[in-house]
Amino acid sequence: MTHSESTRITMYGCGPDEAVLFRELAPGLGVQPTITDAPVSEDNTELAVGSRCISVGHKTPITHATLGALGRAGVGYISTRSIGYDHIDVEYAASIGIVVENVSYSPDSVADYTLMLMLMAVRDAKSIVRRTDMHDYRPSDARGKELRDLTVGVIGTGRIGAAVMDRLRGFGCRVLAHDSSPVDRPGNPVERVPLDELLRRSDLVTLHVPLTAQTHHLLNRQRLAQLKNGALIVNTARGALIDTEALVRQLESGRLSGAALDVIEGEEGIFYADCRDRPIESKGLLRLQELPNAVISPHTAYYTDRALRDTVENSLANCLTFESRNHHG
Repeated sequence: MTHSESTRITMYGCGPDEAVLFRELAPGLGVQPTITDAPVSEDNTELAVGSRCISVGHKTPITHATLGALGRAGVGYISTRSIGYDHIDVEYAASIGIVVENVSYSPDSVADYTLMLMLMAVRDAKSIVRRTDMHDYRPSDARGKELRDLTVGVIGTGRIGAAVMDRLRGFGCRVLAHDSSPVDRPGNPVERVPLDELLRRSDLVTLHVPLTAQTHHLLNRQRLAQLKNGALIVNTARGALIDTEALVRQLESGRLSGAALDVIEGEEGIFYADCRDRPIESKGLLRLQELPNAVISPHTAYYTDRALRDTVENSLANCLTFESRNHHG
């Protein structure tokens, strides 16, 4: 392909800030972008006609029927602007000739946010801020804890989990790690333990694994029951790693002292929307938001200037790599 030819790529599910970046970066790479804020669906695959590559967001599941329609429209490659693939059946896509790849972005965005949630959990920040907002300036009934006095269990030690462990070293706490396929990084010695042992020994557990059939409800009723009395949970990975009903029961009973969650089971269609004037279907989410010891944010840990630019740049780069491989191959 000569540089005078432009490559057509359709970008689905773009927020306003992503659209600005795609428009800024695409021309310099010889890309002619078609940009829509609508998530990809059977009804709008005609936007992809003439594009062998498309870029999609992570906020809406992509059905088999939509994948089939994309295949018929001539799409051979999907770049998802996320690390996780749980919204796309990658094996089904491959079976109909569509390659799906994720993007990497600065792991520091999620790692920084994870540390913030940990500190909010150990210092009971939600109750303190709520009381202060009501002009009740008395100290909280519960004293905070210091991270250096705690054992933190990190489940999943990929790029984000490793970045979290790097940060924890600065706080001086004991770190335990569990990963089903560990990669030891030089200069970051860590005590690796089986999952059951990590749950028993940790004062705070943080999740950094992908959502797959094997990790769905990784923290189920039995595993949550293995945690120490008074333990805390942080989740910035995927909501369905935790059985929400079981977690709510443990928090209500006071057996677990807190949870800080950036992701929730069933968040699709709720997070990223303005729901002030409409009923929220998720009972689990509503109950967690009522609890004084649960901090909830709307899947926003990744959302920094740098990570957003990385995501858009790498989505474009991946599409162009696929195009050049297939053009020359």
